[in-house]
Amino acid sequence: MQPTNSRLLRCLLGSRKRAAVVVAFWILIAGLLAGVAPTLESVEDNASANLPPAASDSMKARDLVRAQLPGQDATPAIVVVRGEGADAAASAQQAVTRITAALSESTRPDQVASVISTVSAPDAAAELVSRDRSAQLLVVPMTGSPSDESFQNAVDKVRSLVSDRAGPTEVAVTGPAGIATDTVKVFSGGDRILLAATILLVLVILLAIYRSPLMALVPLVAVGVAMRVAETVGALLADAGLITVSSQTASIMTVLLFGVGTDYALIITVRYREALLDEPDRARAMRTAVHRTAESVLASASTIVLAMFALLVAASPALRGFGPYLALGVAVMALVAFTLIPALVLLLGRGVFWPGGVDKAAERGRGAGVWHRVAALVAKAPVRVASAVVALLVVLSAGLLGYQESFNTLSGFRTATESERGQHLIQEEFGPGEIAPSTVVVRSHEDLRSGSAPAEIAAGIADAGHVSRVGEHPRFAEDGTTVFYDVVLDLDPYSSEALDAIAPLQEAARTAADAAGVQDATVLVGGETAQNADIRSALDHDTTLIALLVLAIVTAVLALLLRSVLAPLYLVATLVLSFLATLGVTTFFTVTVLGDEGIGNRVTAYIFIFLIALGVDYNIFIMSRFKQELRTRPPAAAVTAALTRTGGVVSSAGLILAATFAVLMTQPIRELFQFGFAMAFGILLDTFLIRPLLVPALVRLLGDRALWPSRPGTPQTPSAPRTEPPAADAPAARGPEGGSGRLLRAFTWIAVVEACTWAGLLVGMYFKYVPETTELGVRIFGTLHGAAFVVYVLLTVLVAVRLKWRLGRTTILALLAAIPPFMTIAFEVWARRTGRLPGRAVTANARTVPSSR
Repeated sequence: MQPTNSRLLRCLLGSRKRAAVVVAFWILIAGLLAGVAPTLESVEDNASANLPPAASDSMKARDLVRAQLPGQDATPAIVVVRGEGADAAASAQQAVTRITAALSESTRPDQVASVISTVSAPDAAAELVSRDRSAQLLVVPMTGSPSDESFQNAVDKVRSLVSDRAGPTEVAVTGPAGIATDTVKVFSGGDRILLAATILLVLVILLAIYRSPLMALVPLVAVGVAMRVAETVGALLADAGLITVSSQTASIMTVLLFGVGTDYALIITVRYREALLDEPDRARAMRTAVHRTAESVLASASTIVLAMFALLVAASPALRGFGPYLALGVAVMALVAFTLIPALVLLLGRGVFWPGGVDKAAERGRGAGVWHRVAALVAKAPVRVASAVVALLVVLSAGLLGYQESFNTLSGFRTATESERGQHLIQEEFGPGEIAPSTVVVRSHEDLRSGSAPAEIAAGIADAGHVSRVGEHPRFAEDGTTVFYDVVLDLDPYSSEALDAIAPLQEAARTAADAAGVQDATVLVGGETAQNADIRSALDHDTTLIALLVLAIVTAVLALLLRSVLAPLYLVATLVLSFLATLGVTTFFTVTVLGDEGIGNRVTAYIFIFLIALGVDYNIFIMSRFKQELRTRPPAAAVTAALTRTGGVVSSAGLILAATFAVLMTQPIRELFQFGFAMAFGILLDTFLIRPLLVPALVRLLGDRALWPSRPGTPQTPSAPRTEPPAADAPAARGPEGGSGRLLRAFTWIAVVEACTWAGLLVGMYFKYVPETTELGVRIFGTLHGAAFVVYVLLTVLVAVRLKWRLGRTTILALLAAIPPFMTIAFEVWARRTGRLPGRAVTANARTVPSSR
């Protein structure tokens, strides 16, 4: 593989002219994509990211409401009016009369479907007026998608009309429509502020590290190009329906690319400075730097990309749609790091090190300083160092004793909003559950409109725990087989206690239906509380599954990189300890100190995925250098040399990455604030505690067994002449005889099986979408292809370890097997969303309601 890599590097970085071609290529690609792709904002989907899995009970209830009660699935805006003083009730009634008239006129926004108030619906006064009659509610159902700009403008118009006619009363527009609009407002403009703050912070740090303005600008330019390419490609894929991009994903992409991109640039340029000490030819020195860092950077990028793709196994849309876009960004950033960054440095020539010059820049790479003293401390007392670090991590993890999650969107805003003010008014005057009632759906095979069953079921629901009231007038489907009850809890509908009450409520309704003689009834609970309960259940399952999968991915990458079975185990253990300590500190700081209601419901999963995937980078860098140092030093000296020589660059990289994630703390969203704090703290913990102290101490304690089953060879002095191995020994290393030959034959056969089963799967998919045929082809070949794919990847890893393949070759061959299943999944998703496959698209709506049984 080395000659091929060398030819490729000479082709790309052989001279300044070739470097100029590389720069021109990236500029051309970025420009062309920007010209044909839609804007990322126009394809963002913030609605689906906040929904539970489509197969959950709450989504089935929502589908039944839409199918059986046409026009009643609108998003409600709730207007709360509270009078003041002795004539509070009269002033509130007068304000409600004026507001009802204004929202009933022809000049009202088109999205306003109707107005439900004591004026338009006097029979509903018991549900719309507070006990002391000083406050009233108006329900304004609004049509359209809350994510559309026209919907948000309509809510703003409603707020303006309400405010103009409030008089002396206190008013606020809240409810699902108001909350959705405020969420968009909180996010609007945040990306630009985030980008500006990230660029400024990273530039200051790079100037302090490089002490050269031109060298500091190189990573920023490269990240800008990578971000532009990733955004445009992501927008094209999202527009085609292949991936989902949300506002939160876009914000995280910004800081992720700046952090990872500058890290890769720092690692490559520092190795370039080292190479300049021995090689005056800049092009050759750059090729040497890229070649020496390729394996570790590729391992780092592969880990992040694979960890992002691991999210595809999640059932929750919030996690499943999160990964592909970020994986795309990191993959593009890795390509830019290997090509554009070296090309820019070569084009700038000697000026890139101005004002210090090449000599001073190169000499800075020699310094040991504080990291030599740290290495000496670890070498002197590895047991005490390891024990002290582990004890500290355990203490920091104690913050998990106060861990709790929050599903309250309003409490997640770190800025005042009208919808939050309205929620507080409703809680004070009507009770906490009125802000978001739940819907209990009972479906049977018989007409429920006659007889006493509906009343008996309502009584059973009312007896369930934490039920404040049940609507007096249940709604029936057109055929009478389905009845819908509005149920208000006596709890905050976004609290954990309310989420816990959904399952007992569903069971109480099912018991009441059985007692009323409704045979084989299907009972579902819908509404925001039920949806959040299903989201919590899906996230709990997905987080466990993804955690195991990400740990397996990290372990496999480390095993391939280090040719070791033992090293990945203790390195992954340090990452898990780091995660627990980080989550403990984050919980203590945000919940106990700052008073947050809880950790955002998706934050824990995000922290685990990113902290493990990014934290392993620093272990990769130090252990890769440790392997290199073993060629010329014994294990003890190799640990010291690896820590000393990587200390400065890895610490600088960690500081940059932590700083970029810390910028997320400027966002007025609880989830982003908590995620930014956790990532900044966790990365600093990895950079300045685990990587320089705990990992070297463990390696020092294990000695020759640190890379078991690999054993360090006899160290050679750097000046020792290279000798070619005897010809007789060559076949033993990679010859096709014996076990290696059998492995290669098995590898070849499973590759053929993998390709054949994919062909069978495609044939099965064709028959699947032809009407009136079965899915037998998909069931048979899908199972065979899945098994073949898993065996293929495992054999790839086994053959790579046995035959000592490089990580690049192994990754490429493993990813080749991943192309068919990902293409198949992407094709099916695209075809379903765009309606290109009529056999399934035509029957989709017809199957929605029966599928809920």
